Amino acid sequence: MNSRLIKFLPWLVVGLLALFPLVESTFYMQLLTKVLIMAIFAMSLDLLVGYTGLVSFGHAAYFGLAGYALALMAPKYETASLWWTLPAAVGVCALFALITGLLVLRTRGIYFIMVTLAFAQMLFFIFHDTKLGGGSDGIYIYAKPTMQWGESVLVNLENLNQFYWLVLFFMTATYLLLYRVLGSSFGRALLGIKVNEHRMRALGFPVFRYQLASFTLSGALAGLAGYLAAVQYGFVNPEILSWHQSGAVLMMVILGGMGTLHGAVIGSFAFILLQEVLSNQAWFGTWAKHWQLAMGILIMLVALYLPQGLAGLAQKFGRKPVAEAADE
Repeated sequence: MNSRLIKFLPWLVVGLLALFPLVESTFYMQLLTKVLIMAIFAMSLDLLVGYTGLVSFGHAAYFGLAGYALALMAPKYETASLWWTLPAAVGVCALFALITGLLVLRTRGIYFIMVTLAFAQMLFFIFHDTKLGGGSDGIYIYAKPTMQWGESVLVNLENLNQFYWLVLFFMTATYLLLYRVLGSSFGRALLGIKVNEHRMRALGFPVFRYQLASFTLSGALAGLAGYLAAVQYGFVNPEILSWHQSGAVLMMVILGGMGTLHGAVIGSFAFILLQEVLSNQAWFGTWAKHWQLAMGILIMLVALYLPQGLAGLAQKFGRKPVAEAADE
């Protein structure tokens, strides 16, 4: 495939996504908005799993924490400003990731996985078992945040199309940010640490600092996704902090292909669309209740026969793979 076409393809996809509201279908607009939010979430995890070599099973902690931060900051029956609630929510997640990272990065392997899960479960029970988070019912966000400049409304988040375009902007910005970061010397160091941590340490690289920076950035981007999800649904509950959510986003990364930013986006699209199809009772009747079983089988088949995920299909058929920043 022509290299120029490969470089142009992502922009073509973004352009087509930007035109999607012309379809004027509420259901599909909401569905695609969800996909784009989860793509941000998946890319944040791929930074850890695919590029830093740290498999976290508690990534939903940052996703849910940002949603609860918005719910707690927003007045009950009044609108809050997106200009300060978004940075505040993302900042809270970055700070929490920094603090937990100082502890969890002292472990390795299965112990790292279990400690990240433990922190996520601790946060889950804080919001589930106390009045702070409204218990199992969660908290409603009665009015979406406003994005104004003086008296002028720049983006009306109550408008489905405008909110969709805002989410698309953040998804594209997240991709470009990570593309630049991973194409830098910092990103190359992360890949080196993933391949051989001991050798990188022997060469004088501050491995712990690199991993902590990656862990903190990953938590902040997961917080961005959680904030947008809370705005879309208008409520938060402890389920968004659960291990199920962490497992789902990890499956998106595996399905799309670890270590490729476009793979995380493809995995998000594939996972959520497959979920919608497999759980459709009109098509599968009572079998639709067991969509998780079919999804699990598909994930296993991808892991067995497409170790590079759906993003590796180009290589499977002899095409030139899309060049990632870290491979340039």
